[in-house]
Formats: sequence, structure tokens, C-alpha cells
Amino acid sequence: MKVLTIVGARPQFIKVAPVSRELRKKHQEILVHTGQHYDKNMSDIFFEELEIPNPDYNLAIGSGGHGKQTGEMLVRIEEVILSEKPDWVLVYGDTNSTLAGALAASKLHIPVAHVEAGLRSYNRKMPEEINRVLTDHISSILFCPTKNAVQNLIKEGFSNICNNGELLSKETSFEQSNPFVVNVGDVMYDSTIYNSKIAQQNSKIIQKLSLNSYILATIHRAENTDSPKRLKSIIEALIEISKDKQIIFPIHPRTSRKIKELGIEFITKRITLIEPVSYLDMLVLEQKALTVITDSGGVQKEAFFFKVPCITLRDETEWIETVEAGWNTLVQAKPDEIVKALARPIPGNSSSFHYGAGRAAELIISILERSNR
Repeated sequence: MKVLTIVGARPQFIKVAPVSRELRKKHQEILVHTGQHYDKNMSDIFFEELEIPNPDYNLAIGSGGHGKQTGEMLVRIEEVILSEKPDWVLVYGDTNSTLAGALAASKLHIPVAHVEAGLRSYNRKMPEEINRVLTDHISSILFCPTKNAVQNLIKEGFSNICNNGELLSKETSFEQSNPFVVNVGDVMYDSTIYNSKIAQQNSKIIQKLSLNSYILATIHRAENTDSPKRLKSIIEALIEISKDKQIIFPIHPRTSRKIKELGIEFITKRITLIEPVSYLDMLVLEQKALTVITDSGGVQKEAFFFKVPCITLRDETEWIETVEAGWNTLVQAKPDEIVKALARPIPGNSSSFHYGAGRAAELIISILERSNR
């Protein structure tokens, strides 16, 4: 079996690692990096730490407007598919790389498998929402991370459902005209299990920053960074919180640029701005934090995996399980709400878990192996 895998952004590197490791045990993988994230802290270091093989194709498309970036990816990915003639094209998540890969493959009649399918914020102003909805509706297999993701797809008319990949028969046929929906669990949980022990052994970030008690903050989504009002409100809340707690703030390039454009100044030494950190360092920072304040989907989940309270700086989340379990609180970008959320009670240990058993990658490859084109 020959699988062409398309990635381009930091969250996808984390997701692809366990699947690629499992896939390459018996099959051929052609890895395409679109270059959507391209600097060392956002790309190269993830390939190194996660031991992801070097891309067979690095398209080096870089940043740009949504139309220009997606269009360039579509052209270049189509060329790769025509050259490689894969059995499957595998895409991840909800980026422009995801949509471009799925579009290129479907127009060339190559079946698409979408990892992390079925997520919905129901906010069509988010480019990620458009990407994930369109990708789901042109995929042949939709690998869902949770039961809620499956339910979202049922609401949209998908009917070929299986909640346990092990129940699929060898005769199961996968056609785009009747796409198959299966809950395999979350590949990010696979990755967290595999890498958290490695991170504890190898990361020196806590010692490097001389950390003891701290809150971890990350901001990168356009809805926050591109709105001067929201961004200023979030920074105001962080400054207020820093009166009592130290804040570690790995700052995304987009966020850094916007802060400079707005002339925002941090009038406290208790907010430590650092460059984006490696995946292993980030796992340790999350695991040791008192609380995480973020607008990242992946960081929300990782905080939940580590049972660290999380405050999400969004009006909605795709990961509603984390909210329902009490570990994640959604807040609008209002300083008083953000500060107030810090005082909420910490949930007790819950026996329920929603993201599988750490075998998502194994199930994904098993299902692809049984595909009948």
C-alpha cells in the first residue's frame, strides 16, 4: 500500500508522528510538507524531536493570504499526486494544507482519508471550520477522534457509521460516494503517551527558565490576534493575573507581530515572553503548569490529558468533552471573565475519558489495510 501524507503546520507534525511510525512498519509512505509553517521553531525541530522522516517533498510555499496559499498548494500537490500515484492521500486536521491536499486528491479520483474528522465549532467565520467541513465532505474515510465528532457527521447526513474500527470486515468497501465514518480515538493522545516520558527525561525547559509556580499562556488564532480589541483585552488580563502569578508566554510569530503593530507594552516583569518552544518542552510546560490559558485546540486537549485546568480564549471549542468534564472553561476575551475563571474549582479525578486508548494510529493503519478500492 502506498500512502501520500500531507502536512504543513505544527499541530499536524504532532499528529502525523504516531501514524507515520505505524504505517512505515509494512507500507510505503510519501511525505509531503507544504511549508505552511516553515521556521525552525515551528517546523524543523518537530521533525527532529518526533523522529518524523524527512519529507519526500518540501513545497516551501510559506505564508500568504488564504486564497493564494491554498491555490499554490493545490497546484503543487496535484503535481506530486500525478507523479507518485498513491493508493490513498492522508490529510490531518483543518489547515489550508488539509483542504488543498483533499481537493487535489479528490479531483484526481484518489481516495482521501481525513484524520481528526468531524470536529465542529459551528463558527463559519473561522477559516479552520471551512477547511474541516469541506475536507470531510470530499473524503472517503473519516477518522474521528471522539463520539461527539461522529455525532456531528451524523447530523450532516453521513450514514455509513462504525464506532469501533475493529468491527470492520475485510470486505468493507470505501467509496467517496458513500464515505465511511469511524471513531478511532485521538492520534494526539497516542503522541502524548509516547512522548511525555521522553519529554520528562530530555527537556530542560523548567531548569532553563528557573520555574517553580507558573501559568502557561499561548495565543495565536486570528480571531484573537487580528482583533485589536480582543488582543488588548487578553493582554490586559494577563497583566492583571501576573500581579499574583508568574506567566510563561511562548509567543507565536503572528502574535508578536500584532503586539508590536499595536504598540502593546508589558508593564510587568512577571510575564516571561519566550520564543515558540519545541514539542517536548511544551509538553513539560503544560504538565507542570498551575493553569493553561490558550486559544489552541491541541493545547486544550493536552492540558486535559495531564489534568491541568485550562482557560480557553474562545467563544466556542471543538473539544467540548474537556468543557463537560470541568477541566476547560470557555471565556470571551474580557479581562474580568479571564481573571474570574482562574478561581473556579478544580474537578476531581474522573474515570471517564473520551479520546480512545492510545491506539488510534494502529486502528487507522488497520482500516487502510482493509480498504478495497
